[in-house]
Amino acid sequence: MQFDGKITIGLIAAIALETVAGLLWAGRAAQRLEALEEQARMARPVAERLARLEEQTRDIREALARIERKIEGERP
Repeated sequence: MQFDGKITIGLIAAIALETVAGLLWAGRAAQRLEALEEQARMARPVAERLARLEEQTRDIREALARIERKIEGERP
């Protein structure tokens, strides 16, 4: 089996280009993943703060309801 030099050079060039394209794609994918991980790290404290605020809001509503019941109970 004999190979023509042009086909071999073309095949090598195609494989090289596909390899480069694959490496570039993998690099961009890794960058996107790192960006998403950073966003998740930044969002974690915000989520914790939101949970605390929701709990405080619930406590405030309960206190307000007790105050309203007390005021209504004092009315003649």
